[in-house]
Amino acid sequence: MANRVSAIKRETKETSISLELDIDGSGKWEIGTGLQMFDHLLAQLAQHGRFDLKISATGDDQHHLIEDVAICLGRAFGEALGEKRSIVRMGDATVPMDDALATVAVDISGRGYTVLELPFSDNDMAGFPTDLIRHFLESFAIEARLNLHAKILYGINDHHKAEALFKALGRALDTATRIDERISGELPSTKELLEG
Repeated sequence: MANRVSAIKRETKETSISLELDIDGSGKWEIGTGLQMFDHLLAQLAQHGRFDLKISATGDDQHHLIEDVAICLGRAFGEALGEKRSIVRMGDATVPMDDALATVAVDISGRGYTVLELPFSDNDMAGFPTDLIRHFLESFAIEARLNLHAKILYGINDHHKAEALFKALGRALDTATRIDERISGELPSTKELLEG
């Protein structure tokens, strides 16, 4: 099995992104976007997905920055997974964080699609707009070409809801990207195709 790594650079008039991903890492991260809450959430994704992730990003506003990081991260996953042979393909996780509970299910199907139920209350996110979490997940799923269903089942504190959500996303992706030795070299699809 080749190294499942990717390095993505994206330069626009609005943002500058440099991202490195190692799917078979150990959960190490070096993340600097200038948005402390966003860095914190991305660190949860890396830690609980057991991915090594390096991100350096600057942008003219939060919306553009978060969207472009999502685009780069999605592309990195797609590139690192290559033909997707031998992967488990699907994964899910439900994660509590104090008062909050979030669940995420993914299918690395070759088709970008999201179903999201994210009832945020717009509290305690240090100026971080909670709607950008939805936008991040949608942009990531499209670029990674995966189905992503995410639901915050309940909670009071938005920080806890968001953190549980990103931890659950990491755990679900960890499961879905694992190598299944029982299907060595095969695509986990009756179509023999994971591109739509």
